[in-house]
Amino acid sequence: VISLGGLVAVRSLRVAGERLNEDIIQLARDEYNLLLGPRTAEDVKIAVAAVVDLNEKLETTMRGRDLITGLPKEVVVTSKEVKRAITKSVKTLVDVVREIVEQTPPELLSDIMKRGIVLAGGGSLLRGIDELINKETGIAVKVAEDPLTAVARGTGIVLEETEKYRELLAVKEYTTTPKE
Repeated sequence: VISLGGLVAVRSLRVAGERLNEDIIQLARDEYNLLLGPRTAEDVKIAVAAVVDLNEKLETTMRGRDLITGLPKEVVVTSKEVKRAITKSVKTLVDVVREIVEQTPPELLSDIMKRGIVLAGGGSLLRGIDELINKETGIAVKVAEDPLTAVARGTGIVLEETEKYRELLAVKEYTTTPKE
């Protein structure tokens, strides 16, 4: 949480698209004896990943190597299966957002309640992530304009004016997704 040019509450979370891709790779291995590469897992995530139940049934084909025969294999996976696979990582993300809200001084919560939470980066495009965070925090959530470049643009602004944003550059606490 940034206010008056400084950090009020901060957590850097090392759960990103790559972690969700690892979850999808593990799903393919555990459920289908299928070895996927990171790019294929990314494609599956983009095609069907959701963190809430959808009204529509989304499916996509996963193509990889059969771990038993060593030959190419393809299977159809649904958004429900992918949701189940990424749930633990998504829960970590939502828990950290909730903790940040809880750590924010009450006088700033009013402003956050008015303005809402803005999500940026590829993870903000995950179907239902805004809805889930809203449900868990009670705060309106929106996705940044052009979320895929928002992080890079913001970083560029900070780097151009490092003195002005010096306080923002000192992140000390990290949270990782628990691995099974």
